[in-house]
Amino acid sequence: MRLENESERIRELRKELEKYAIEYYVNDQPSISDQEYDRLMEELQNLEEKHPELYDPNSPTQRIIGQVQEGFEEAVHTSPMLSLGDVFNREELEGFVNRVKKEVDDPQFVCELKFDGLSLACIYENGALIRAVTRGNGRVGENVTLNARTIASIPLYIDETRPVEVRGEVYMPKKSFEELNELNESLHLPLFANPRNAAAGSLRNLDTSIVRKRKLEATFYYFQNAQEFGIASQHQALEAMRAMNFRVSKDYRLCKNMDEIWAYIEEMTQKRASFPYEIDGIVIKLNDFISQQKMGMTAKAPRYSIAYKFPAEEVETRLLDITLSVGRTGRITPNAVLEPVRVAGTMVSAATLHNEDRILDYDLRINDKVIIRKAGDIIPEVVRALPEKRDGSQEKYIFPTHCPVCGSELQRLAGESEHFCMNTDCPARTLQSLIHFASKAAMDIEGLGAKKIEQLHEWHLLNSIEDIYRLHEKEEELLAHKGYSKKGVGKLFENIEKSKANPLSNLLFGLGIEQIGSKAASILAERFLNIDALMQASTEELSSIKFIGDVAAQSVRSFFDLPSNQHMIETLKALGLNMEQEKTEVIDSPFTNKTVVLTGTLEKMSRSEAKKLLESLGASVSGSVSRKTDLVIAGENAGSKLDKANSLGIPVMDEETFLKEANQ
Repeated sequence: MRLENESERIRELRKELEKYAIEYYVNDQPSISDQEYDRLMEELQNLEEKHPELYDPNSPTQRIIGQVQEGFEEAVHTSPMLSLGDVFNREELEGFVNRVKKEVDDPQFVCELKFDGLSLACIYENGALIRAVTRGNGRVGENVTLNARTIASIPLYIDETRPVEVRGEVYMPKKSFEELNELNESLHLPLFANPRNAAAGSLRNLDTSIVRKRKLEATFYYFQNAQEFGIASQHQALEAMRAMNFRVSKDYRLCKNMDEIWAYIEEMTQKRASFPYEIDGIVIKLNDFISQQKMGMTAKAPRYSIAYKFPAEEVETRLLDITLSVGRTGRITPNAVLEPVRVAGTMVSAATLHNEDRILDYDLRINDKVIIRKAGDIIPEVVRALPEKRDGSQEKYIFPTHCPVCGSELQRLAGESEHFCMNTDCPARTLQSLIHFASKAAMDIEGLGAKKIEQLHEWHLLNSIEDIYRLHEKEEELLAHKGYSKKGVGKLFENIEKSKANPLSNLLFGLGIEQIGSKAASILAERFLNIDALMQASTEELSSIKFIGDVAAQSVRSFFDLPSNQHMIETLKALGLNMEQEKTEVIDSPFTNKTVVLTGTLEKMSRSEAKKLLESLGASVSGSVSRKTDLVIAGENAGSKLDKANSLGIPVMDEETFLKEANQ
């Protein structure tokens, strides 16, 4: 075959194979057999090997050729890839719809599935895919073009010469995820927690051949420069992308009102488990682009779109056993040992049961069929037993009377729902106390995480909080253990030394006093300024402090009355730990001594930044609205907290007024 004929055949094969790939991976309507497709691919590979001068990075053969990359370059997005605000129930969603109606006459909404993957922007010039960029921080992402080319549902070419940018979600189908974890298990490799993590890890893998084997898929939902094509709405944009051979979900719907939106949500909730991929909600967008521009956006999210998040998925499994764990304060927590089951994308084999009362209230028995879910799609919990499915093999659970670790008799204090191990020398209590003390929220000792503390405790190098600051005396013993180098140990000692300068508030929280969280620790440190003054305070004086109730006051007094704790404080002093708090000068402001609740999305700052600002102005920031709330600061997409504030007659301030009052 002559060169010009072979060159023409290469172009022909590339076009044909891309067409067949779209039919198979995007439209689910293949027109040729797998064997015929493979034969054409082999023919193209042979011709390209013969003519390397005709190399094309977007050739279908490049999807299957492995390349190892050195790293990913940063790439700036043409416009920010913003996240969406969340709502969790009909009431909050209705609030969003009503806000849109106030600004737009007779709005229509497009409802779409919210794929649980990671966002990707794909840019085409002269019909060819030239760049694929991850979301990153919304403004700057990573250039993963080579990896994107291995994903069969991302077109390498489109029939459009003008520049096109589309955005979508890359995800791993449930079946591919299960196959990947089965393979990893057979090779004794770590398992992925869920399809989303697997997709994220795969797309950022430096070896394109591995990415290809992971069988990632992509669905597109946003046409970035649609208006340059005369497209006037989201509905038109979706159909335009479909016409260009981008995969677009067939399950979107145009809705005119709240009832239609909610009917769609209920329908998709029922279908959710049957989809071959994970979805975690529904995205609701104002359809008309001019109306979208009118509503605008905050620094973090568009005001014309919202994400409804599904309620926690409930799954049936079997309760195999109940075990106990011991916390740093001696609290005993019963835990369910479960027959492994997938919940919200991850395998679950354990869940908390909180306390004995929960077991009794639910009438839980060993070998019961139970319903479990993930609270907030994160923490597994048992919701209820299924007594109608008992078969006679179930056994009632009798709560133990002694600590499972040290054997001490357990106590259940009056008015408490939990049991406690009162032995302060219990190894389990000691271990959890050490982990808490070194944690980021407490003394923030970098390099001294839970696993390392468990090791050091097992080797009897850490048996008390004081031992942390004497660890440098055990350097030779440390270096004798595998994984501990001179440099690494030296860095750990530096971090331990550095933590000595932390303010008193960090130390108080780190001590793990019952009822004293980080907020209460800060209040006490600010009130007494040094440890000696706090240790001398009476229960009455402590309970008179705002936000320190009678129970917390008694807990503090009981802690410092123990001779062992007094000795620990004196030892820590001698070891050089700071025992004082610098007094923060509180500026007299409209927020001084007010209890404030933040809700919604703020444009100028994050919620955590606003919280710090309010606290510096003398306010106490609460997470929930009650009759004790003095003020609610509401940003965009404020939901039920704003509604509750209005019903209770609590003053509400918008972000602009808040910043003005705070002199920002």
